[in-house]
Amino acid sequence: MPRKIEEIKDFLLTARRKDAKSVKIKKNKENVKFKVRCSRYLYTLVITDKEKAEKLKQSLPPGKILIFYHMECG
Repeated sequence: MPRKIEEIKDFLLTARRKDAKSVKIKKNKENVKFKVRCSRYLYTLVITDKEKAEKLKQSLPPGKILIFYHMECG
């Protein structure tokens, strides 16, 4: 089941939990989505500022990060 996280601090705490399996990063033109898979929920944080997204990416725990790029066709 999905859950939305509004604050970066809350997302970092969720990503460091024991039951957090992976963090997926999805990028497109407008925003960057960070998704952390925990045992019960898939938590999502949406960031529109590219600099904040890069800082958050660097502060995530190593070994759990998967990066996906969305390219717009047409």
